[in-house]
Amino acid sequence: MSSTGGSSAAHSRGRAAERGQVPSREPAPPRGPLRSRPQPRSGRTGAWLRAAAGTAVLFAVVWWFPAEAFTSAFAALEPSVLAWALGVGAVTTVASAARWVVVARSVGLRLPWGRAVSDYYVAVLLNAVLPAGVLGDVHRAVGHGRYCGDLGRGVRAVVLERVAGQMVLAGATVLVLSTLPTALLGPGMGAVAVSAGTVTAVLAVGAVGLRLGRKRRPRWWRALRTSAHEARAGLLERGPSVVVFSVAALAGHVLLFLVASSATGVEARASQVVPLAVLALLAMSVPVNVGGWGPREAAAAAAFGAAGLGAQAGVTVSVAYGLLALVAAAPGAAVVGVRVLTAYLPRSAGRAGQGGQGRPNVGLP
Repeated sequence: MSSTGGSSAAHSRGRAAERGQVPSREPAPPRGPLRSRPQPRSGRTGAWLRAAAGTAVLFAVVWWFPAEAFTSAFAALEPSVLAWALGVGAVTTVASAARWVVVARSVGLRLPWGRAVSDYYVAVLLNAVLPAGVLGDVHRAVGHGRYCGDLGRGVRAVVLERVAGQMVLAGATVLVLSTLPTALLGPGMGAVAVSAGTVTAVLAVGAVGLRLGRKRRPRWWRALRTSAHEARAGLLERGPSVVVFSVAALAGHVLLFLVASSATGVEARASQVVPLAVLALLAMSVPVNVGGWGPREAAAAAAFGAAGLGAQAGVTVSVAYGLLALVAAAPGAAVVGVRVLTAYLPRSAGRAGQGGQGRPNVGLP
């Protein structure tokens, strides 16, 4: 009886895989800590080079513009502006977490809403304070993979979720191209061409790889086929939901940029600032920065200068946006604090309950 049920379940999973569907998977029982493979030396070198390039861009911006471009951003942080940052940040984070939930569940992973929002807050905070601007997403992916007992699928789900956001950002850039100043039309088209070319190259390489390895089906081909099935399940089959949440998250980022522009005293219509904000956000998405800083300020300076609003004003608005983004990510610090206390207090209580029975094991939470 049990063997028949097991064979039928395996047959169902096999038919689902042939149709490209990803079966739902509940968290596996804990089998000890999952360890990720050590990062290759070339990967570490590339990460350091990107961080160094972002630092160089940020240093150039700080050296070129007067101190008033930065002090004015700090002076604009009034309580009402900080309240706006927290409110807009909450909406943006919840929309991004909703996109993650949709993608993760579509590829067969369990992700509760509360965990998704709290993990996303922590990721946003780490992205804002650590180099490259993506280390928070790496932490989020590894943590979710360990929670579900499938590290690889957890990482791929985060990659798909972030790719969806980048595609919507690139699409928004295409929509605002016609409203950009003439001086920015060329760079804007170049940025869109690079994004579209990268996506096209990845799809082409994947299609060729699937075709070449179909006969022998090596390990890399099976991994590539799994990734393709997950991309179809997470992005194409749930496309409307993913696009809606991505647009909502992008609208939150643009609104925060508008709040920064208004707080710093820029006299311009919202319709004039929105295209400039999209360009600055596109520059910030390039993983050559220091917690999002560097390319964003350079792009904002160029965009505001070309629009006739002044390059210095662009730097001030971008710095104010970065500071407000830090404020919006502040709940992530509270999440980290609660988790540290939750992990530490049970151990402390356990050691206190031991009394004089042996030597307590003192360790970090």
